[in-house]
Amino acid sequence: MSANDMDNARSTYDSFMGTLKWTVPLIAIIAFIVIALIAP
Repeated sequence: MSANDMDNARSTYDSFMGTLKWTVPLIAIIAFIVIALIAP
């Protein structure tokens, strides 16, 4: 595996983790709101 492949893989991984960092809490908040609406 060449250094260029590693750079591409690292770039993809970094952007994926960056997206995940925002998506997971957002999904948790949405799920909480849905549960709060259903519960009463």
